[in-house]
Amino acid sequence: MRIDSHQHFWQYNDIEYDWINEKMGVLKNDFLPSDLINTLRENNMQGCVAVQARQSLEETEWLLSLANENAFIKGVVGWVDLLSDRLEEQLIVFNKEEKLKGFRHVLQAEESGYMLQPDFIRGIKLLAKYGYSYDILINSSQLSEVCQLVEQLPVMNLVIDHIAKPNIAEQQWDGWHEYISKLAGYDHIYCKISGMVTEANWKTWNNDDLLPYIKHCIEKFGSNRCMFGSDWPVCKLASRYEALIDCIDFVTDNDNEQIKANIFSVAATTFYRLKHDAKQG
Repeated sequence: MRIDSHQHFWQYNDIEYDWINEKMGVLKNDFLPSDLINTLRENNMQGCVAVQARQSLEETEWLLSLANENAFIKGVVGWVDLLSDRLEEQLIVFNKEEKLKGFRHVLQAEESGYMLQPDFIRGIKLLAKYGYSYDILINSSQLSEVCQLVEQLPVMNLVIDHIAKPNIAEQQWDGWHEYISKLAGYDHIYCKISGMVTEANWKTWNNDDLLPYIKHCIEKFGSNRCMFGSDWPVCKLASRYEALIDCIDFVTDNDNEQIKANIFSVAATTFYRLKHDAKQG
């Protein structure tokens, strides 16, 4: 079961999606399961994980409704207020939702020190208590804090989104690769091979630009802890969906088929505890 471990759905409005600027006009549309399913089929992908794009409980519930209506949506990464006094109460309510696999907060938009607050750390520990994973969405400048954060967390399923967003357009390497190596030393931390094309030059990137970053992640985490994610529809800013698949094939062309199986299937299925729907084939 080949899985796209990271994509989004939304009904666009310019208030809740104010991060979509004029250069991102292609994203100023609704993106729903009916817009993605054929793309997945054309690329031999049997399922996906829908990840939050708004920080609201309403969106989490909406994504779950989409997942329950569409068998190809195998899991949901939602949002919940990790600082809330009612967090445990909310997690107990959510616990009946089989397709809710984990949560995410847009840490890349927060001030320095936000993720190291005792209440925030307490919140992630509660996620672990109820069996949920946590997606770490940051940019490369926050990697030092992430290293401090994970040292205070229990052994739980954690994943670095978008390989921590190094500035690929400027060929950033120093700093990023050392911290990625350090985080890879924790056996319970995974890495999403996703979101890279929008950190590269949108118009001129090619596979060679991404190769050293992907290779480094695979080398350090191991292919069994690296999962493919398209970041659809955000990827539309710089790439066709097919080109993202081709990039992974390009990087792993001389490697054995198990490495590709791990990246496209095993890592995401294991991390998110995804179930195959026999009715889908």
